[in-house]
Amino acid sequence: MECVDAGESGGFVLIARRNSSLTRGGRNFVVGSLVSISAIISLGFACLGAWMVLPFAGAEMLVVYWAFRYIARHAGDFESISIDGGSVTIERWEMGKVSRFEFNRYWARLVMQPAAGDGRDMLALRSHGRQVEFGRHLTQEQRREAARAIKARLNVHYG
Repeated sequence: MECVDAGESGGFVLIARRNSSLTRGGRNFVVGSLVSISAIISLGFACLGAWMVLPFAGAEMLVVYWAFRYIARHAGDFESISIDGGSVTIERWEMGKVSRFEFNRYWARLVMQPAAGDGRDMLALRSHGRQVEFGRHLTQEQRREAARAIKARLNVHYG
């Protein structure tokens, strides 16, 4: 979570990114290692007469590849919220597609509700019957911290 605050005169920007612990090269190395190890083991069993291991090992390698490909496609996803003057803007970047939502700062309200099922609170901005969730890439504590920072900026009134 990155937060930039320019004080009373400027704007406020908070960026929530996914936790991508592997670089692209690291992901390729891990996938290559897993595929190589699985191929060596399955070929060893095939040479010993258990040839039915090969199709299952191939399916396993394909699933691992698809999983890491999904992770790689979403590695750059992020959300940002910016508060500047009388407007609040939420932007979502998902797989290169941008969604942008704008609210009037004075009408926007921050809501934090317990989410059903996964136990994570939902942080959202609400105004005039429209609600946009924010902070899907944050941990529970980061979400609470972001809520405090956003709420403090939303309630500042200019005279």
